[in-house]
Amino acid sequence: MQNSMFVFIPVQACKGAYAKYAQKLLTDLMANYTSALRPVEDTNNILNVTLQVTLSQIIDMDERNQILTAYLWIRQVWFDAHLRWNKDEYDGLDTIRIPGSYVWRPDIVLYNSADNHFTGPMDTNVVIRHDGQMMWDSPAITKSSCKVDVSFFPFDGQQCRFTYGSWTYNGNQLDILNAMESADLADLVENVEWEVLGMPAKKNIVQYGCCADPYPDVTYTLKLKRRASFYVFNLLIPCVMISFLAPLGFYLPADSGEKVSLGVTVLLALTVFQLLVAEIMPPSENVPLIGKYYIATMTMITASTALTIFIMNIHHCGPDAKPVPKWAKKVILQYMARMCFVYEVGENCMSAEISSNTYPNDGPLLHNIEYIANCYRDQRATQKRTGEWKKVAKVLDRFFMWMFFIMVFFMSLLIMGKAV
Repeated sequence: MQNSMFVFIPVQACKGAYAKYAQKLLTDLMANYTSALRPVEDTNNILNVTLQVTLSQIIDMDERNQILTAYLWIRQVWFDAHLRWNKDEYDGLDTIRIPGSYVWRPDIVLYNSADNHFTGPMDTNVVIRHDGQMMWDSPAITKSSCKVDVSFFPFDGQQCRFTYGSWTYNGNQLDILNAMESADLADLVENVEWEVLGMPAKKNIVQYGCCADPYPDVTYTLKLKRRASFYVFNLLIPCVMISFLAPLGFYLPADSGEKVSLGVTVLLALTVFQLLVAEIMPPSENVPLIGKYYIATMTMITASTALTIFIMNIHHCGPDAKPVPKWAKKVILQYMARMCFVYEVGENCMSAEISSNTYPNDGPLLHNIEYIANCYRDQRATQKRTGEWKKVAKVLDRFFMWMFFIMVFFMSLLIMGKAV
């Protein structure tokens, strides 16, 4: 017990001595100090500020309003000529941490900020070293404007810029330096929608129209790539599956009465998906890739529905229809029918020849038989003509079905190829 008390008392004494010298140092430093002026010995000297940005998390990417919300750690390092001391005079105290409002800090802001409240970094402590080096680490949730290009959505990539610079000091008074060639991504929290490819930094010197002096800034370019799996499984694959239903409308029997209904139903389903995409995307002249696919598919389904109506009109040609033209018999009923594998079961029966020698002595009976035979021939001719038009409609159904199947396949293959 006595040994523990013997050790505890010197430790408390050391802490008390440390606090005593820290209080004395703070009093001496703040005696004739002002935070309103740039801390240089000569006003003609340029104050160098080293900037380092660490990307911690991408909180949100609002494509419609083109605003990127990110969580950053910002470190600013500079030298204050008025905050130096000899650490031997203060019991070897080489660093102290004081509230940032006590000292001068550079007015470096995010130029392309889109925050309604214009909130800057958190007002944290500043670490002061005995040689005058100031280090200010502060977290910040930033909202920056980001030009979003959705031409290849959902297989797109974006580049968002963070431009930092002094709001009032020009390049002859304050210069910004890069601490690293890119932002630090070691502590990045992975985003479920965006993959971070890099965040290089570049220093720029810009002369604005309002002022003749140069204004340096540091621009960090955040390179993002969208993770497309969510949109592929929820928007693209259902659309492809629905698109393959459209050509099947040609395979339905014309007498079923559901050919046009199927096309209209598929068209309405694609319209719903198109509205979902329109709610996500910003209004711009660039139509996204998936939007082009929807429009092309809807156009194809509209054309297939119109062709279905035309083919149904051919199928339901009545007894008063004209005979099938010779070119149609040759092109459609022969070549296209073989190409589309359309074959008829059986052949139309030929009209029976009735000999004029039958019942030679019975005039009225012969006249009645001839009348019945003529009616039968007319009926068979009408049935044959109607059957030919139905066969024409069937061949056209099969031809357009295969044609639209090929179109849907290549359109789907084209858009899926963008994902590779």
